[in-house]
Amino acid sequence: MRVYVFLAAIAGAVTWMTTPLIRHLAIRLGAVGEVRARDVHTVPTPRMGGLGMLLGFVAAVLVAQGIPFTRGLVSEGRQAWVVAVGGVMICLLGIADDLWDLDWMLKLAGQLLISVYVSWGGLQIISLPLGSLVTASPSVSMAITAFLLVASINAVNFVDGLDGLAAGIVAIGGIAFGAYSYILSRSSPSYASLATLIDVAMVGVCVGFLLHNWHPAKLFMGDSGSMLLGYLITCASIVLTGHIDPASVHSSIYLPVFMPILLPILVLFLPVLDMCLAIVRRVSKGQSPMHPDRMHLHHRMLRIGHSVQGAVLILWGWAALIAFGSITILVVPAMYVLVGMFVAAAVLTVATMLPYLRHRVPEIRAENAAMHANGQHISGHRHAEGTPAGHHDAGDDASGSAGSGRR
Repeated sequence: MRVYVFLAAIAGAVTWMTTPLIRHLAIRLGAVGEVRARDVHTVPTPRMGGLGMLLGFVAAVLVAQGIPFTRGLVSEGRQAWVVAVGGVMICLLGIADDLWDLDWMLKLAGQLLISVYVSWGGLQIISLPLGSLVTASPSVSMAITAFLLVASINAVNFVDGLDGLAAGIVAIGGIAFGAYSYILSRSSPSYASLATLIDVAMVGVCVGFLLHNWHPAKLFMGDSGSMLLGYLITCASIVLTGHIDPASVHSSIYLPVFMPILLPILVLFLPVLDMCLAIVRRVSKGQSPMHPDRMHLHHRMLRIGHSVQGAVLILWGWAALIAFGSITILVVPAMYVLVGMFVAAAVLTVATMLPYLRHRVPEIRAENAAMHANGQHISGHRHAEGTPAGHHDAGDDASGSAGSGRR
């Protein structure tokens, strides 16, 4: 555990120290995000922060090569270097987009090519739990792996809309999944350690970048950062889910681990949900799936009255609930986990809706008071109209001649 903490600290420190330099470089190169109608920030802000993240991750991998406990993971196998090379390529694609705003089809094609290269290099989902363990053909493995990588890359890219949001959500998912892979590594280290190494390095770069990216952000991660984070967290999942020998672990553990589609979705539930909602929303309007709008989850949070920091913290809470809940339920009795998740969900629901309720309840009270006052006014008006008749009846009782005279 101490080795992993040390590697996370290395990744975080390198990211934190190089990010100010990356910021100046982004300004020099013109990688500055102009304020658009859908943006939350109000001043042009440099992007391309993913380059600092990449430097932190590569530094952690190089240091891991010099540590006896993790040396074999880097030097003896090719997967670590395939992940690193793929990370460099996906980050360079993101830098190009940060500089020149690439067409979405060109960017998607680049993501797909890089994902196929990584899969061809040996990072594949080899087996699937379809009733029983099924070994997928090489072509099927490459297709599933490439699909997962592209989907996760774009999911994190979609949710990157508030300062610190994407980095925090990925860090939370990385901590949850890294903890689970570490538990498995204690009984079968040759299978899970590389996944844990990728996770802890990724968490380190997220924390290091967050120190510069908390609102108001000095630098955006840009596509170079969001695509890199989506790529890394999925690589860790594929390393774990694709190389577990079911005969070496208990059936109650290996079956959930073999959920190669479920695990990335659960760990990145909020980004995946936001991406799916955006695609359905845009396609239903006849727009491109990549057409920008202000209907993302974080935009809705701001619309109901949350501050940027408040919206980010609450979305972090939802991400933690889903990520840790989905992992914990694999090792803790389901009843305890579900009760805890229900309580946490209730608290988060109240926190999510609190600004809306604060604004809406006074409005409802004002509306009710206005309706009540209007009702009293109408009732009083009717009473005023009925008074002469009542007075006339009383006059008839008191003096028939007077009443006859009025007639």
